[in-house]
Amino acid sequence: MDLEARSLQPNVKAVLLAKLREYKSDLNNLKSEHKRLASANSNQAARDDLLESGMADAMSVSANQRGRLMMSTERLNESSDRIKESRRTMLETEELGVSILQDLHQQRQSLLHANDTNKLHGVDDNISKSKKILTNMSRRMSRNTWIISSIIVVLVVAIALILYFKLSK
Repeated sequence: MDLEARSLQPNVKAVLLAKLREYKSDLNNLKSEHKRLASANSNQAARDDLLESGMADAMSVSANQRGRLMMSTERLNESSDRIKESRRTMLETEELGVSILQDLHQQRQSLLHANDTNKLHGVDDNISKSKKILTNMSRRMSRNTWIISSIIVVLVVAIALILYFKLSK
């Protein structure tokens, strides 16, 4: 622009060069102001970064404490639930124990009453007969188990021999 203004006529040239000098001085002022603001902004940005990191440290410590507190509260709640469950189980067990004691008392009374009435004469004979029958059934079951086991062993040996002779040919 400077070269174009100098190549013009002298009356227009002076006006244009004055405006050009004014524009250049404005440009230099704006550049210096920009540099000043940029340095102030960088200082402000650095200050903000430092403050935010300090706040972040405080917030992370607070969040860490809050997390530990929540974990402790959760453990306390779980322990309370386990205690309640144990108490409920204890009460159920106590009720069951009372019920069993009542049943045993009734059975004791029945046995004492039965012994007093002499109605148990034939029971002893029936018990010995039952014992003999159960013993015989147990012997038969053992014998049958041995027989089945021996049959299985014989069949396995026969299959093995058949396979041996078939494959050896």
